[in-house]
Amino acid sequence: MIQVTLPDGSKREFPGPVTVGEVAASIGAGLAKAALAGKVDGKVVDTSFVIDHDAPLSIVTAKDADGLEVIRHSTAHLLAYAVKELFPDAQVTIGPVIENGFFYDFSYKRPFTPEDLVAIEKRMTELAAKDEPVVRRVLPRDEAVAYFKSLGENYKAEIIASIPSNEDVSLYREGSFEDLCRGPHVPSTGKLKHFKLMKVAGAYWRGDHRNEMLQRIYGTAWASKDELQQYLTMLEEAEKRDHRKLGRELDLFHIDEHSPGTVFWHPKGWSIWQQVEQYMRCVYQDNGYQEVKAPQILDKGLWEKTGHWDKYRENMFTTESEKREYALKPMNCPGHILIFKQGIKSYRDLPLRFGEFGNCHRNEPTGSLHGIMRVRAFTQDDGHIFCTEGQIQAEVTAFTSLLQKVYADFGFTNILYRLSTRPEKRIGTDEAWDKAEKALAEGLRASGCEFEYLPGEGAFYGPKIEYTLKDALGREWQCGTIQVDPNLPERLDAEFVGEDGERHRPIMLHRAILGSLERFIGILIEHHSGALPAWLAPVQAAVLNITDAQADYAQEVVQKLQKALPNQSLRVVSDLRNEKITYKIREHSMQKLPFILVAGDKEKAAGAVAVRARGNKDLGVMSVDAFIELLAKDIAAKA
Repeated sequence: MIQVTLPDGSKREFPGPVTVGEVAASIGAGLAKAALAGKVDGKVVDTSFVIDHDAPLSIVTAKDADGLEVIRHSTAHLLAYAVKELFPDAQVTIGPVIENGFFYDFSYKRPFTPEDLVAIEKRMTELAAKDEPVVRRVLPRDEAVAYFKSLGENYKAEIIASIPSNEDVSLYREGSFEDLCRGPHVPSTGKLKHFKLMKVAGAYWRGDHRNEMLQRIYGTAWASKDELQQYLTMLEEAEKRDHRKLGRELDLFHIDEHSPGTVFWHPKGWSIWQQVEQYMRCVYQDNGYQEVKAPQILDKGLWEKTGHWDKYRENMFTTESEKREYALKPMNCPGHILIFKQGIKSYRDLPLRFGEFGNCHRNEPTGSLHGIMRVRAFTQDDGHIFCTEGQIQAEVTAFTSLLQKVYADFGFTNILYRLSTRPEKRIGTDEAWDKAEKALAEGLRASGCEFEYLPGEGAFYGPKIEYTLKDALGREWQCGTIQVDPNLPERLDAEFVGEDGERHRPIMLHRAILGSLERFIGILIEHHSGALPAWLAPVQAAVLNITDAQADYAQEVVQKLQKALPNQSLRVVSDLRNEKITYKIREHSMQKLPFILVAGDKEKAAGAVAVRARGNKDLGVMSVDAFIELLAKDIAAKA
């Protein structure tokens, strides 16, 4: 007898081995129809999987996250099936699931066109409607290599040939198409109904620029028509908010072919940068951080000691001088340890918090660069806390509370907290890992945070917390982190004198709130759709005259506003052009200014301005002093 235990704790017995699909059918016809896969002993498997021992089982449907993964995986195969039907000479390579969808790479003699995508998607719909069964079989590796070579699928044969010779491989067939895959897959193509092909891009075979450039077709797939439509609507809105598009329209920055992966900040964009940096500088000063500055170029020997040279060399820019090899720093950590090591440190000095707006360089592949979100030269709001093991929890609690306030000031209130724990390959004792993981967890709990564990996702030297914010479209951006690291202080021989008079290694906490300032500003632009709050806006108000008769008065208003607040200059401009006032209002509205002030004869006579707030809100006529008070409150509230 085989006993299957269901999620509700109930048990079902079968006289012999039984498939997942048969168990679903024994529960009910509705569940059998909805079943996409099963989860046996914690592993997702096909509905055809045979259970031959007592085991826990949950039936996976489209309502489950695992079910959506299976749908997307299977739709990638449906895409390859359709491509082979329409373009028999195309060779298939790999087709994994990615966030919100999937892609498949193809080798073909000419570029796929938008019209090709339409035809492929139509053929996918036709093949899905056939509701062909998806059938799995297993072959020895060498037999599978020979099989795919006989089909002319050389890429697929190369993939299989890289698998150890003593292993078998699984293949899945639907209709006339058969593909290499570990699975699992939906039981039949009829389960695949809600998908759309998105775009074609280039991708090197196996990610190596020395190999052939393949064509990557991206698609998305969902469990329901409504979910698909919601996603497509979100993408439309995201396109309107694209920071690259808004960067051009609002004259904030540009990326130039003369320096790929670096940002040319225009005056208005640099103004945003300065507001962000100065705000974070105040955060440092108000929370016990000492700002430091380490060199950008460091000797190769240092990077060898830290381990970066062996593991990260390909992503580092290097240079040479007087027969010494150097690297531009890809991160700030080693420099902060060298600063820590200057002079004797006592336990009384800990925790010691260093912060730096550190300029870093990473040699990212050209294909991965994306506006100011993914660049080669970037600045981090980087910080490192040197502390004792017993101080970790308090530092995590304080950091988490600080991060929450910073995110709220920038307009982000929805934060996800994830704690990555020890990986299989790691250094340090289990006792040290237990203490570190507990300290991070207790630090989050003390801040009132609900969090999820990511087992095995920590670095080899220590656990970490990732702070992920959600933007106005519900997209997730992992920006903040705090990570326990006893490894680098050990490698670079950092010490402090303990209460016992002996030398001890400090724990190093890597922490960042914004991460890369370039990327965070890109996120800000998209979150606010370019309409930044007054405290961040590069131009907070524009003063517009109606005729030349108010030109001098408009300039007086600008000068008064610029000098209105102590310790800061309001960012105000005048527009005295000989244009219709409606034209000027519309033009400045398109620039998403928080306020537009209009001065006509009546306003001039009264020492006032007519105030329009963003969104075409008419706030009426008010004195210049009243507007200063309004703007000052807006700035102070980070509204």
